[in-house]
Amino acid sequence: MKLSSKSKDIYAQINQETTKLGGLRKIVKEINQDHTIAMELWSSNQLLLRLLAILIMGKKILSQEFIDKLELDIQNHKFEERNQLIDWLMANQFSKDKKTITLMESWKNSPSGLQRRVFWYYQTSLRWMGKTNQTNTEGLLSSIKANMADEQPEVQWAMNYTAGQIGKWQEEYRAKCISIGEKTGL
Repeated sequence: MKLSSKSKDIYAQINQETTKLGGLRKIVKEINQDHTIAMELWSSNQLLLRLLAILIMGKKILSQEFIDKLELDIQNHKFEERNQLIDWLMANQFSKDKKTITLMESWKNSPSGLQRRVFWYYQTSLRWMGKTNQTNTEGLLSSIKANMADEQPEVQWAMNYTAGQIGKWQEEYRAKCISIGEKTGL
């Protein structure tokens, strides 16, 4: 994709070695939301530019089809970068709109490991945000117990984190969470 002059200016401000995540947030204040620029930056395949793109993407464009395309691009990154990118999408885009929240809630059994990770990470975020009145806790713990040991590492992490947050914030499930951790060894 050919970069516009605005994207070139942004690109010039970012040094892959020295720019910090806080520096990206300063740039966002200058840009606000600009989906065209976001897609130009996304096309760079560079981690920091993709993180910045996530922050300025248009929320209304985030359909399942579009998310699947982003995920295919994310698969080309190293393991840690993949997780950082998908987690940023969850925190900065998916959790900000009812439509994408509904999508996240449907990804428990997605064929995509990254989407399953988002499902579990979203369940975790509900607990730390104080939304402990979730009616799905028993089902989540049953699923964690039955499936966590065989999951992909990025999904295991999110499932384990969910169990930890349930145990932390929902005291009535604490013993069950500890037992699951002991049985799975994770």
